[in-house]
Amino acid sequence: MQEMRGFMSYPELKKCIEVVKALRHPKTGCPWDLEQTHESLLKYLIEESYEFIEAVEKNNSKLMEEEIGDVLLQVLLHTTMGEEKNTFNLESTAKVLSDKLIRRHPHVFGESKEELNSDQIIENWQKIKETEKGLKKYKITEKFLHAPALESSFQIGRKSTSLNFDWKNYEEVLTKVEEEWQEVKEELPSVGQFDHKRLTEEIGDLLFSIAQLARHLHINPEMALRQANKKFINRFNKVEDKVKDSGKKIEDTSQEELESYWMMIKNEE
Repeated sequence: MQEMRGFMSYPELKKCIEVVKALRHPKTGCPWDLEQTHESLLKYLIEESYEFIEAVEKNNSKLMEEEIGDVLLQVLLHTTMGEEKNTFNLESTAKVLSDKLIRRHPHVFGESKEELNSDQIIENWQKIKETEKGLKKYKITEKFLHAPALESSFQIGRKSTSLNFDWKNYEEVLTKVEEEWQEVKEELPSVGQFDHKRLTEEIGDLLFSIAQLARHLHINPEMALRQANKKFINRFNKVEDKVKDSGKKIEDTSQEELESYWMMIKNEE
């Protein structure tokens, strides 16, 4: 703890804070920055977080440095706006965080230096968290929605299985997926319009079931879909290259020709 109490200077961080405050200055600041609210900035926090994830996946440390800086910008904007309203600021946020970390790591900061493995540390974290916040009425709450939808489905399933509410094996989940897929097909009439609300519900049930199938197969569905998205973009870019090499524009190329290029690239891979 002695090292933590020691004063450390971060001149560039201080400069960054001052830059953000200058952007938010009511008279001389940037009009765009001044228009922003906590709500309007949420999409940027999500976007920047995903761009950092991509940098990590590329194992590009220089890109990681840049993208985590963009995440830091979002943190500084929110804490600056909190300071303007006298609700919270960067210092109070840092205090709340450091106090919480110290409380929830008694094996590091407490008098007893008990050696624990990762599973025991997570278990202790949850116990301390429950003591701090009190017992919840429900075990599965809306906090599980604080993530992309597919990841939320995965986490809900993990929590459900810890509460002994889950399918026994992946074969049972596969049966459920097939059942949900059949219900989607039943909502698709051969002629006429479909019930958009009903179909949305059934497709949602299908996606939830697929997320549970992935979980039973020890696959994170969010990461699997990200990989599929990357694969599609990579292949489509190659299709576009082949179209350009042929002297055409992709907009003027027939679907049959594009499909032919796609299969060619797929076979090459």
